[in-house]
Amino acid sequence: MNRFKTSKFKNTTPKIPKKDDWVSNARGSSLNSLGNQIKSSCSFVAFNTEQTGGGMVGLCSVDPGPDGKWTVMQIPCHADQVTDLDFSPFDDYLLATCSSDETVKLWRLCELGQEQSASVEVSLKSSEGRLELLLFHPTASGLLAVASARGIQVWDTSRDKALAGTFKSLHRQQEVRLWDSRKLNSSVSSVSLENNAPLCMLSHCLSDASTRGIALVPKHVLNVGCCEVLRVLQLTENFIIPISYQVPRKAGQDFHADLYPDTLGHTPAVTAEEWWQGANKQVQVVVLFCSTLKLFLVQLEPSTSSSPLSTPSSSAAPSRSPSSTSGLSSGFLPSPSQSSRAIQSMLGPSSKFRHIQGTVLHRATHITNLRGMSLTTPGECDGFCANAQRVAVPLAIAGGQIAVLELSQPGKLPDTALPTIQNSVNVADLCWDPFDFHKLVVAGDDAKIRVWMVPEGGLLETLTEPRCILQGHTEKIYSIKFHPHASGLLVSSSYDMTVRLWDLDTGNEVRKLSGHQDQIFGMAWSPNGKFLATVCKDGKVRLYDPRKSAEPIQEGPGPEGHRGGRLVWVCNGQYLLVSGFDCRSERQLYLYSCESLASGAVATAPTDVSPSTLIPFYDSDTSVLILTGKGDTRVYIFEIMSEAPYFTECSSFHSSEPHKGLCFLTKTECDVRDVEIARAIRLGKTTIEPVAFKVPRVRKEFFQDDVFPETAVWWEPALTASAWLLGTDAQHRKISLKPKDMTPVSLAPKEAPVRKYLPSSVYLEEKTDEQKKEELLSAMVAKLGNREDPLPQELFEGVDEDEWVRLELYLSVRSFQIQANVLSSRSPS
Repeated sequence: MNRFKTSKFKNTTPKIPKKDDWVSNARGSSLNSLGNQIKSSCSFVAFNTEQTGGGMVGLCSVDPGPDGKWTVMQIPCHADQVTDLDFSPFDDYLLATCSSDETVKLWRLCELGQEQSASVEVSLKSSEGRLELLLFHPTASGLLAVASARGIQVWDTSRDKALAGTFKSLHRQQEVRLWDSRKLNSSVSSVSLENNAPLCMLSHCLSDASTRGIALVPKHVLNVGCCEVLRVLQLTENFIIPISYQVPRKAGQDFHADLYPDTLGHTPAVTAEEWWQGANKQVQVVVLFCSTLKLFLVQLEPSTSSSPLSTPSSSAAPSRSPSSTSGLSSGFLPSPSQSSRAIQSMLGPSSKFRHIQGTVLHRATHITNLRGMSLTTPGECDGFCANAQRVAVPLAIAGGQIAVLELSQPGKLPDTALPTIQNSVNVADLCWDPFDFHKLVVAGDDAKIRVWMVPEGGLLETLTEPRCILQGHTEKIYSIKFHPHASGLLVSSSYDMTVRLWDLDTGNEVRKLSGHQDQIFGMAWSPNGKFLATVCKDGKVRLYDPRKSAEPIQEGPGPEGHRGGRLVWVCNGQYLLVSGFDCRSERQLYLYSCESLASGAVATAPTDVSPSTLIPFYDSDTSVLILTGKGDTRVYIFEIMSEAPYFTECSSFHSSEPHKGLCFLTKTECDVRDVEIARAIRLGKTTIEPVAFKVPRVRKEFFQDDVFPETAVWWEPALTASAWLLGTDAQHRKISLKPKDMTPVSLAPKEAPVRKYLPSSVYLEEKTDEQKKEELLSAMVAKLGNREDPLPQELFEGVDEDEWVRLELYLSVRSFQIQANVLSSRSPS
């Protein structure tokens, strides 16, 4: 009989990924040491390398990036070999290292990809010779034990002070001793290793590469969706191999609580000083709340103390794991009020626009058969422009021709040539005057800006003469923007690295801004019309007050990538949002405080990898940000908030084929009865399609006043260009979008709750014996059917008498023929 109990982990199977999924460029150290060669936190993996004599530590993330690859960086830590390393159990970004140079250093790690990936936070000098081992205390913050050949010391890292003196053990027996470092007279207990306890081997994993170190990944990052109970990182000569141990269970959305008991949290129980005074407390456990997308760990009883070296984010934010499952772990259960508060704080603010839907309107509203579109417009150009009446699209025809199409005349365009605007040179950028739907301004490759007037009803013949031409730039123009409040005020940027303001009424240049050192990616006016912001290829974001100075009044670090950028003001001008690229050329959103650009971005949000720049549109009424790029099929939607977490991602809109871009119309074009918060024009390969962005609501018979506040009439000017230049400021008037026959939902009567199920008394009602007999007989009759119905064979019809006579005659003739054939075969030939 088997002496061991059957383990639920007996069929645990290790899974080694393909070599392409290993962490490459990780050259493990072959130098001898007693410490760990590799350690892992919930965010980082640190390991010893052979570079510079072993004084370097390699660093990579626990999970790969969006492209499925790991980024490996090297940190110069010590002047001699790194002998051991350990992560703080309460701070994923705090790494401790010890070395042969007799020093211990605590490193504050930064996100990978930054210029400085780590900085020394604490440096401890020991006089005990070569240091071999170090270990963070499991419950006390800032408490570190360091071992050398001479003995062990316990340090309080917050005060750079050794709490416990060196204590030595001269025993060489094969035994484990337990010490209380606060009472070093004798060990508390000891266990001999000579009599080995019986062990049950569950599984083993064989790999071709020689092992230089192994590390366990913390429980918080395991994938509980596939029943992963362990993840081991194997350090080899050139790779780190992640090995996943999974328990075979039936796939599904059930959370297997027997595999995942409650685990320890990230908040320390005591400080180093409290522990030294004799306090003994345990770290609070966390309860696993699982949704279908992520595994969340929530601490229900926060500790009163925190680590002096932990960051606010590490102590305040709940731990999260990219697991995919649902359920509740075993252990103590929170009260309903506790769990609701915990889940609310865990998930953060909820957006009312999270289920926003993008819908392409009926084909009857499309303009089709659009041919010969220009695909060579610069990246700073949106590719086309539209207003509530018409669309302007550059064509790939010599002479910089522009097609102007009326939105009120949808349908298939003729195969013959269309009347166009002949701009004479290639189009660099174009935009409609927001206060005059007939005025189109076009910037060309010849450093000139041409103003065109489209007649009422659209183009009936080709236009060759512009209304006026603006000259002043010495090189090709990047982009042009109209002022949001002042009529006839235009700003332009050029390859000559200047920004110029123009008065279209007089045709003169009125301001010239300088300070840029490279290509200007984008410009944006502030909502109040006072300031102008720019993002430049030189890695700077600048803020100008054009009426007071030609030099920027603020500047700060912009996106790390240099492939392009756009910017827009959000949150009533409180923040500046920049769409750009990071150092790995991945598209990313950056949020800057307009009061302090020099402090850098207050928040970032990654999107995806694509060569085109995301073009932003911001709706100030709802604080909804909509972004897409040229050649994309996906439209990103975020709600922007003025406080953390700043970005709340909503549902995305996907198109069946790549589009050239989106252009948004005025708010009056939205169907508020269908809760449409934005209307855009989508330029496809050969089509122009309107797209409606709607918020799902139940009571659509009421006006959704929480989604439609009073909106600014930004299609009407608030003042003239000359008045603005003289220092006058004015704002747009506001109007309500509520139809006269609709009642605001805030004033709608509250509906009485409708009972979905019958009361329990209906199901629990006692029935008499007679009622039960009646129900039983009725069920039997219904199952057997009506017994008075005739049987199926009774419904069969008989055969006519004439048919029987013909059948008998046929059989007689056939029998005679058979007999004759038999007799003829027997007669001699």
